[in-house]
Amino acid sequence: MLGGMAPRTTPSARQERVGTELRKMRDSAGRTTAEAAALFGFARTKITQIEKGQYPISAERVRMLASEFQEGDAAFVEALAAMAEERHKGWWEDFRGSVPVGFLDIAEMEHFARGMRTYQVSHVPGAMQTEAYARAIFGELYPPLPPRLIEARLEHRLQRTALMMREGAQPYSALVHEAALHMLFGGRGAAKQQLDKLLEFSELPHVTLRVISFSSDGFIGAGQGVFYAEGPVPRLDTVQLDAVGGPAFLHEQKHLKNYRHMIDVMTERSLTESQSRDAIRLIKKEL
Repeated sequence: MLGGMAPRTTPSARQERVGTELRKMRDSAGRTTAEAAALFGFARTKITQIEKGQYPISAERVRMLASEFQEGDAAFVEALAAMAEERHKGWWEDFRGSVPVGFLDIAEMEHFARGMRTYQVSHVPGAMQTEAYARAIFGELYPPLPPRLIEARLEHRLQRTALMMREGAQPYSALVHEAALHMLFGGRGAAKQQLDKLLEFSELPHVTLRVISFSSDGFIGAGQGVFYAEGPVPRLDTVQLDAVGGPAFLHEQKHLKNYRHMIDVMTERSLTESQSRDAIRLIKKEL
């Protein structure tokens, strides 16, 4: 064991991120795992396990590694040290074993994010979905899910929605293509209820909801849903992409820069917040 703690067989996304950043730091310095292990006097394999997020590491040891590897970004080092020190159990852990790990990682990212940005093409953002809408989507999965697993996913998603709507929640900016607003998941009644929920979200002070209309001059990034979580410093931002096999997470700076640019361009080409609300009301009226 390291620091009196047992290894974690299923590290969270944040634990893995701490390890990934330490590995990047070590690689940039041109140092080996054996050299890093020698700093603390333990086996080389433990550095590998730390870099995989399987062993916890203290904030002080993060700072020691950063100094040894000559990492000069003090704000980044302190943010990484704070991430390493976090030990509390989040609400999402209650769903471990009944909800895919990727869903738990998304909830964890939302909890710790300083701000969130997303764009969706064919679905309403997950954290904004009603029960009927989400139930219809989960019901389309193949192979079909057993009823108890559908209920677990619904409970998990609705808890994300409740937290997103609470007073004092972090800034959340959503870009939704008009195509998603015309989808009738769950039937017309459920679709109308979902549009009402979007309008309710759009009035919250911490939420920005904008629609990309069919008449937009262009649509950069068409065809995929993206969630962008802002970390305590830009180097610790994360991009989450939807995929058939589960969510994929990107941390490389070139990817973060590309997706920030894409979201910025899409924002410029979207309707204003007021125009977006009018568009949602019109679509609901036509259902």
